[in-house]
Amino acid sequence: MERQHAAERWGLTTDLVASLPERLVQTFARFGACFRTHTHNGSSHAWTYMKGLLTMPQERNFTNLERRVRAPEADGQAVQHFMSDSPWSGHAVMQQVQAEIATHPGLQTGGVLIVDESANKKAGTHSSGAARQWNGRFGKVDLSQVGVFLAFAVAGLWTWIDGEIFVPEACFTPGQLPLQRRLGLPPERVFKTKIELAWQMLQRVQVPYAVVLCDDLYGRSGWFRAQMTTAQICYLADIPANTIVYLTKPVLGVPVKKPGRGRQPTRTQVCNAALPLTVAQVARLTSTCWQRYQVRPIERGILDDAFARRRVFVEEEEQVTEQWLVMRRESPTLTSYALCNAPETPSPEQLVWWKCQRFAIEVANREAKSDLGWDELQAQKFRAWEHHLALTVLASWFIADTKLAWQQQVERDPTLREE
Repeated sequence: MERQHAAERWGLTTDLVASLPERLVQTFARFGACFRTHTHNGSSHAWTYMKGLLTMPQERNFTNLERRVRAPEADGQAVQHFMSDSPWSGHAVMQQVQAEIATHPGLQTGGVLIVDESANKKAGTHSSGAARQWNGRFGKVDLSQVGVFLAFAVAGLWTWIDGEIFVPEACFTPGQLPLQRRLGLPPERVFKTKIELAWQMLQRVQVPYAVVLCDDLYGRSGWFRAQMTTAQICYLADIPANTIVYLTKPVLGVPVKKPGRGRQPTRTQVCNAALPLTVAQVARLTSTCWQRYQVRPIERGILDDAFARRRVFVEEEEQVTEQWLVMRRESPTLTSYALCNAPETPSPEQLVWWKCQRFAIEVANREAKSDLGWDELQAQKFRAWEHHLALTVLASWFIADTKLAWQQQVERDPTLREE
């Protein structure tokens, strides 16, 4: 294991490794203006926080961060004020990260955006957005704080680029809203579903990308898919096995009332003989052709699953669209499904590749928590969550940008891939 992680096996010279601190200084210098307010320059505190996220292995609370990075006798009060109360804009940091991606010559083609959520367990309800809600990490409803995140991935690299805290509807009730306002929830903030937060982030994204990927929490929303279609955003969205599709185009309309039978129909229905099928039924049809594709190396060898694709018609917000149904047989008992609205006909290999790219945000989420201390925030205020996100995004981008630079400068040991 030590040899596998030795720098020289990856073509990294001693000088290149030694230049990493200076590279961090240069990266941070480009963002210094983001941490200034009308009355104060907080860039020194931002540097303390970001350096602590990148270099400390655990217990990254305000006091430990300031003591480890700045001075052993520090009490953490300055960093706490900077994170919880200072009015610098976290969104400005994330916008600049996106601007750097948008102008980076190595990231202009092939990128994907991935929408996902991630939950952190909380001990009490006195944190912004904390409530009993679904925590996917533990697979149950628990007292948690949930964020909806947007990641950018390309060529084996990934980074968070945006996020929004999900504030449950229960927090907006008359009994809970005063607490949320005291915690700094903006007065203009109203309840929004996770799907609405995802759409809000897609509307302001600035990076070049080919497709938006999401799991079935978002993919099952016909409204979300229709919004992307209207905005001419290409998506590949996972959907549940019971999603209804048609192999022939359905005609929608309000049926004519039959003489002497009931009230006048008012709801839009399928008015022709198009047969509704679940996507699971489509997968079992003898006319559905399955083929194995080798997608990418994984820890257990090669990702080598069977895939199928079919043109289907889908009803979204009382409109009928023709899309690709992409199916992946991950095991004899597990098949996953996705809809893709690509305006041009993508190759089977392209659809297969997109279908398997959601792993990138799973890795990004895991690295944000295990390597950057995302789940170690011990502050209660809304602004602290937003600032913690901004500096985590900046640290994540620094790592991705460094990986990309090193990929272009060095050649990896050819025996490493085989091992």
